[in-house]
Amino acid sequence: MFVRIKPEAEAARPGAPREANREGASLSPQRRGRIVAGAAEIFVRDGYEGASMAQIAEAARVSKGTLYNYFPSKQALFEAFVRERCAGLVEQLFGEADGPAPLGVPAELGRVGRIMLRMMMSPDGLAIYRVVVMEATKFPELAQAFYNAGPRTMTDRMAAWLARQIEAGTLRAHDPKFAAEQFFALTQARLLMQARTNAAFVPTDAEIDFVVDGAVAVFLAAYGVTSYG
Repeated sequence: MFVRIKPEAEAARPGAPREANREGASLSPQRRGRIVAGAAEIFVRDGYEGASMAQIAEAARVSKGTLYNYFPSKQALFEAFVRERCAGLVEQLFGEADGPAPLGVPAELGRVGRIMLRMMMSPDGLAIYRVVVMEATKFPELAQAFYNAGPRTMTDRMAAWLARQIEAGTLRAHDPKFAAEQFFALTQARLLMQARTNAAFVPTDAEIDFVVDGAVAVFLAAYGVTSYG
């Protein structure tokens, strides 16, 4: 899937501004979004090392000079791509979860589990995972960026949500973060490894429901305070 090329695109262009300092009036959020979308297309298709800044510029329909005005290196662009994809998922999962679960704890756990599992088995989710695993030894900072933006943030937000349910008296757990880790681990049974190792594998909705419903049942058996029917 991933083609190795010379690593000339790894380094920042000399004199290019760092991403953290690119917030100028001349920099367009719309153009930045187009660049990240173009990068996503190339990273998903060619992996991290197989992608070049020239390819990304072409996909985003901007010049290489413009690309470097927004992102000083391929690493900065990959990290932005991962952060923004993960931030969108976090908002989808937890954006309105500020109090007791309005749908009830079982339904809310099922909603989170289904969204999360589908995201991890999506083409983008699988591509990001494969890129990070393949490059983790050579580019450990990419793996750390992925972990911070994805699994770590998701676990922290899930733990905060569980803590609110514990405070409301609908769940019981001494360690909400560990409980969050356990729930996400339960949703990854059976299907996820198949999806990561078999490009032709496409789970059905019924298979996803089976796994997530089972995860919710096991989780509530350990942490529920009442009988959920």
